[in-house]
Amino acid sequence: MAFDGVTIAGIVSELKDQLVGNRIYKIAQPEKDELILTIKGSCGQVRMLMSADASLPLLYLTEKNKTSPMTAPNFCMLLRKHLQNARIVSVTQPGLERIVRFELEHLNELGDLCRKYLIIELMGKHSNIIFCDDKEMIIDSIKHISGMVSSVREVLPGRSYFIPKTQDKAELLECSAEEMAAVLKAKSLPVYKAIYTGFTGISPCIAQELCYRAGIDADLPSSGLTAEALGRLVSELGRLADCVKTEIFDFNIVYENNQPVEYAAIRLSSYAQEQSRSFESVSALLEYYYAEKNVITRIRQRSVDLRRIVQTALERNVKKYDLQMKQLQDTEKREKYRVYGELLNAYGYGVETGAKSMEALNYYDNQMMTIPLDPMLSAGENAKKYFDKYQKLKRTYEALTTLTKETKEEIDHLKSISTSLDIALKEEDLVQIKEELIDSGYIRRKGNAKREKITSRPFHYVSSDGYHIYVGKNNYQNEELTFKFATGNDWWFHTKGIPGSHVVVRTNGEEVPDRVFEEAGKLAAHYSQARGQEKVEIDYTQKKNVKKPNGSKPGFVVYYTNYSLVIDSDISGIEQVEEDKAK
Repeated sequence: MAFDGVTIAGIVSELKDQLVGNRIYKIAQPEKDELILTIKGSCGQVRMLMSADASLPLLYLTEKNKTSPMTAPNFCMLLRKHLQNARIVSVTQPGLERIVRFELEHLNELGDLCRKYLIIELMGKHSNIIFCDDKEMIIDSIKHISGMVSSVREVLPGRSYFIPKTQDKAELLECSAEEMAAVLKAKSLPVYKAIYTGFTGISPCIAQELCYRAGIDADLPSSGLTAEALGRLVSELGRLADCVKTEIFDFNIVYENNQPVEYAAIRLSSYAQEQSRSFESVSALLEYYYAEKNVITRIRQRSVDLRRIVQTALERNVKKYDLQMKQLQDTEKREKYRVYGELLNAYGYGVETGAKSMEALNYYDNQMMTIPLDPMLSAGENAKKYFDKYQKLKRTYEALTTLTKETKEEIDHLKSISTSLDIALKEEDLVQIKEELIDSGYIRRKGNAKREKITSRPFHYVSSDGYHIYVGKNNYQNEELTFKFATGNDWWFHTKGIPGSHVVVRTNGEEVPDRVFEEAGKLAAHYSQARGQEKVEIDYTQKKNVKKPNGSKPGFVVYYTNYSLVIDSDISGIEQVEEDKAK
């Protein structure tokens, strides 16, 4: 997630093309650290989102709007006073710093032409939006930073604006090849670290990419590079600088397991092409990327309560199961007590009064056995004592056998619900999981609340050979897919011994190619607790061989005839279609 100087150079290039010469029509501050500027001109009408959020600073063009508060914050009112109808003169970036400067012209109250600067610094927790006059004195900022907060620079009205140089980094765009080589050789760090700590505006992601392009192991020490390897790396740095100077970018997102993991303003060739998606503009990339990431983050936040309920119940049942297994292990000596009793009844007539033990031949294995005795009891009484112990342990064993089976089923059920929460991508997916927890007694339905309407549907994929594949998102969907939707000759897939989704391949009575089995197996691996693993064992059989035991938990099935395959959980390249009702 490289919101670095190179990405910002791409943003500046786009903003120059779209905004320079146009006027600011409307200014809104929907969040305390966020502005939305509506700009009109030859470009038509566009909106620019500027966010100085410490966890997610952003700057891009968007068509979407946000609801503003009824009373505008002071910073927003100040900008409206000065910049309403201001013309954007230029958009610049100092070097490869994570800073964008908007030079603006406007008329003051007397009708005189004035110049102002709106500067956004996209520096993680140090991000800020700063409004300056023509002498670069700070008029105000969206965040006030006093000397008590920062010893490097105060950001307060009346202070001079400057870019703090807190790190001794070289400006890539101004370096010669010799200077680049000198920076790298001076660092006794792994090569990729030497790159991003040695040059302004380069992220670890871009540094790794440059090493890959140069054919260099990124973890080798930079000071130990051969002259040839150093030359190749310097050439790649030079090409990157040329791309920025000529504003030639290649905006793309790379995926792993169908989830966006990285983006950049240059082609990330270290990832497979099928894992990459290109965009025409950096604004489109950022809006799409963070929309997808926000979905995942939002679902994680919305599912926190459900996860806590499941985790608490799971921990409680695991502890109970461990205790039951220990108690069950203690009942293993019950048969020994039964044998003691039988041998005492058979040979006890010869035991002397007050004896503490008796030697007897165990007629079950023809071995001599020493039987401890209570000297205060007769042989018959000792036999009765051992039979009583046997009967008690037998009853305990029978009860624990049932209890451990029930507890193990409960653990497996809770693990399957936990997997369903990991799979959930939309809020409606959580509704069905919550209903299952209510039906299972983990959540109490409030008052006279009715059962919520279920709108979530299974995942729907199409194989490379055109066969439709469906994946259940939770236990209820798994049951519906397997026992109401699938026909007898459809193929059914599931991870072996691991909680996961039921996967159904609609065969339409046809013989299915081998590639379909591989793709369905990958889907079963991906939508399970084994997601991310390279080797996952999958069981598959025709649906007619899958049965549901009476009284079993939702989603629990048995099958006695099946095939197996071992496959990875990477589903990139398998086409997903719009969710619909299986029909």
